[in-house]
Amino acid sequence: MSISRLVCGSLKFRFCVRSYSVSSEGEKSIKTKFGNLKDEDRIFTNLYGRHDWKLKGALSRGDWYKTKEILLKGEDWIVKEITKSGLRGRGGAGFPAGLKWSFMNKPHDGRPRYLVVNADEGEPGTCKDREIMRHDPHKLIEGCLIAGRAMGARAAYIYIRGEFYNESCILQMAIHEAYEAGLIGRNACGTGYDFDVFVHRGAGAYICGEETALLESIEGKQGKPRLKPPFPADVGLFGCPTTVTNVETVAVSPTICRRGGSWFASFGRERNHGTKLFCISGHVHTPCTVEEEMSIPLKELIERHGGGVIGGWDNLLAVIPGGSSTPVIPKQICNDVLMDFDALIEAKTGLGTAAVIVMNKQTDIVKAIARLSLFYKHESCGQCTPCREGCSWLNKMMWRFVDGNSVPEEVDMIWELSKQLEGHTICALAEAAAWPVQGLVRHFRPELEARMKKFETLRKNIQKIQKEKVLHVF
Repeated sequence: MSISRLVCGSLKFRFCVRSYSVSSEGEKSIKTKFGNLKDEDRIFTNLYGRHDWKLKGALSRGDWYKTKEILLKGEDWIVKEITKSGLRGRGGAGFPAGLKWSFMNKPHDGRPRYLVVNADEGEPGTCKDREIMRHDPHKLIEGCLIAGRAMGARAAYIYIRGEFYNESCILQMAIHEAYEAGLIGRNACGTGYDFDVFVHRGAGAYICGEETALLESIEGKQGKPRLKPPFPADVGLFGCPTTVTNVETVAVSPTICRRGGSWFASFGRERNHGTKLFCISGHVHTPCTVEEEMSIPLKELIERHGGGVIGGWDNLLAVIPGGSSTPVIPKQICNDVLMDFDALIEAKTGLGTAAVIVMNKQTDIVKAIARLSLFYKHESCGQCTPCREGCSWLNKMMWRFVDGNSVPEEVDMIWELSKQLEGHTICALAEAAAWPVQGLVRHFRPELEARMKKFETLRKNIQKIQKEKVLHVF
């Protein structure tokens, strides 16, 4: 996530371009095998902090290479390459990035335009943006410059999570280096384009990850989502046209522009192109954040990079594939599902932030989902009644399910309640609270009912013992 500048001629950097095989008729063959990304195809080359994150180290790894040439090609060319690449937003929604950036390319009306980078990474299980900011900050800064140029933006605001103190310090130092080198600021990279980058620290509110709540927070107001329309592209930060985008989405844009949109599109399935950072956590031998090809099978991702499930693959119970806001899926689905937007939607879940949370059979799956419902109850801003009241009731009912202190009819009741949260609020936090519960009911209803039956049997036994004690007294 860094904006950088280009060192013309002095930096030799080789790019390996991977493409589809072409059939005899000249048509592209359909790719069926995904994963096992080669090192030369990795965009984030310092993801684990093994090299220097400062400007000198970034230049040696190819950052800021030909940045001036990219900027001089103009906003239309940049948007065209991003569109050609098939890049979809990496923050969870998966909206086509090129299309989103093009919304800003309207006739100027005198108002400045802004790029806002959402680095308020607070989703449980997600830690990819943090790795970029502390180990590859110049990649983000260079991405801000190129994305800003594509939108005609005057400045970029990087809204970073308040708990990321060290990351914000590193990012601020990297921005200072970029200013000193003339890569950003007045006449950025010697192109005549003026562009500033600012870091704005949040205060730990998860709701500020929602784009309009984030804008409210930057403006010094309460972090509560705005009604849409108007959308940020029309009325955003300080009432000006604004695009809010994810750290990873911005950080990959310089490499796409250098290697070409067709190179990026050669990875993954149709409509699910590119490489992706996956965060693997939970019951695996080697939890990690890794860059892999989109559409890699979930099983291969866990076994190749996560070291496999603790206790073996047969000991797998379930996986949350895209961060805590996506529905859980059981082992039967995990055996074959691909890690991309469309495949996971077909499996009634989502890619989200690609935070893979693995749970083996030693997990109390009901309690795990109950803890997530507690998180969303705590983080609801309370502005919308369905979310404020619904999250509270979801949490109360889930903790009753943990003990089994409920009746089977309540399973249908909590399903209906979760459906009432969807689509009835200003932002998507209500959906984020509802979907984990829906995944639990969809795939683990027998576990819920068995727990209730066990509790009822225990209750009857206790009543019987108490009754016998009373009779014994008399």
